[in-house]
Amino acid sequence: MNEKPADLNKRRNFLKQVAGATSALPFGQGLVGGIAATSLAANAQAPGAAAPPAASPVVGYVCFSQDEAAFVETMVNIMCPADEFTPNGVDCGLPIYIDRQLAGDFGRGSKRYSHGPWQQGKPQQGYQLPMTPEQHFKVGIEAANKACVAKYGKPFDQVAASDGNAFLNDLAAGKVSDPRLPMDAWFNELMYPLFTQACFADPIYGGNYNKVFWKMVGYPGLPATNTVNMVQYRGKPFPGAKDPKSMADFS
Repeated sequence: MNEKPADLNKRRNFLKQVAGATSALPFGQGLVGGIAATSLAANAQAPGAAAPPAASPVVGYVCFSQDEAAFVETMVNIMCPADEFTPNGVDCGLPIYIDRQLAGDFGRGSKRYSHGPWQQGKPQQGYQLPMTPEQHFKVGIEAANKACVAKYGKPFDQVAASDGNAFLNDLAAGKVSDPRLPMDAWFNELMYPLFTQACFADPIYGGNYNKVFWKMVGYPGLPATNTVNMVQYRGKPFPGAKDPKSMADFS
């Protein structure tokens, strides 16, 4: 699917906003469309764009089943299609980051109280389910795929990109339901934050391969902690942003 430069700029401007203010969640209907504003094709590339960098060398999933991996890979490619700025979400390593987070202490809920009693909470009370984040994530994918089959006759990884984009908007807007959990909270408060973290976290964690998102927004990586440079270059391009440094560069 060919895209107008204005449509691509909408997505890039949105990602820059996420980089500066990740607290803008949960979000309402249409924000997924801020990333894929015109139902971007999963592997679309802007006309004349250079060939994307090679995919991340980190391969293989620790947490995801085959069906779960297919769902997440399809989702990140719709939300982050290839263009002249970055490869698609899979080649940026986004599913690897999400998989590793869910397979680790975060996914196991190691710092969460998990002994109940489990009562129906109010929306403003946040997460109230007797599941670890990993279990929550997996149940949500199962429920989302079930709803996708009911609506489109096929699982999420097999629908057209435009339908997949519309389905993600429905998830975010609370138009998809399941008796086991609130699907809008699952998407807005678990799935989407993991996606944004995968984009902008240090590449040592698996996502943001080749520091593509840091380069896109002009973030220099660890040198950003240098107070003198932060004062000197506030509001100006920082020379080090052309070659960002991750934790791996200093190990």
